[in-house]
Amino acid sequence: MPSALHLHILASGSKGNAALVEGPEGTVLIDCGLSRRELLNRMSSLHLDLNNLKAVFLTHEHSDHASGIPVFMKHTNVPLFATAGTMAARKSLTNIAFEAIEDEDEITIAGMHIQVFPTSHDVADPIGFKFDTGNDSVGYCTDTGILTQQAQKHLYNARILALEANHDQDMLKRGPYPSFLKARIAGSSGHLSNNQASEALSTLVGESTQTIVAMHLSQENNRPGLAVQALAQSVNAEPDDKLFHRAHTTDGKLSILAAGQDRPLSIW
Repeated sequence: MPSALHLHILASGSKGNAALVEGPEGTVLIDCGLSRRELLNRMSSLHLDLNNLKAVFLTHEHSDHASGIPVFMKHTNVPLFATAGTMAARKSLTNIAFEAIEDEDEITIAGMHIQVFPTSHDVADPIGFKFDTGNDSVGYCTDTGILTQQAQKHLYNARILALEANHDQDMLKRGPYPSFLKARIAGSSGHLSNNQASEALSTLVGESTQTIVAMHLSQENNRPGLAVQALAQSVNAEPDDKLFHRAHTTDGKLSILAAGQDRPLSIW
């Protein structure tokens, strides 16, 4: 049976984030940390049509996720879904109409059942999402220092699992960041490390899981190969090349790759 859902990652990293989940009846945009022009250019590179957009979902208010929201929403008639805390926490968002959602809310749109769950980040009210059609699913969780119980529950067995693997712990420790910033990143309201993401896979990967995408990699404190290698070790996957650009399990059922800041990609 053909997959009902597709994940299109336009940008993932500290300089801007945006992704589209394509369902049976249209697409939804997760975050808009890019200019409208750049967002549309990247959509075009993946042959995605803005006319198919049915909604925008916002994970939290940090600029790399929300800076493009004000301009983008001026040029679209689709609804914006976000928590009230997120919309109140950033001045540029306070006058934008939105549909308020909360932890554990469920929404149906574009032929998808969308489950909201809380994440753990140093912002007002951060959230992640599980997209489900009954026979296909995508889990999306970035910018979180730990995986909440709700996140673990809803991310389990997603066919496509987009999970933060922000930093290599040794690179962060040895890197140029000041001590307070290192502590913030590594804290429970910061970002998941490669090792933390790898350890989490034992509770997230199920029989339906086919693709794991390492998300929100730090350009200063991580490398795609390090993230893929860490995740691969957790599921006994083997690298496709010496640089660990991608890895697969020996039975070919599970693949692992890393999203990038400037490398739009589609996962079918």
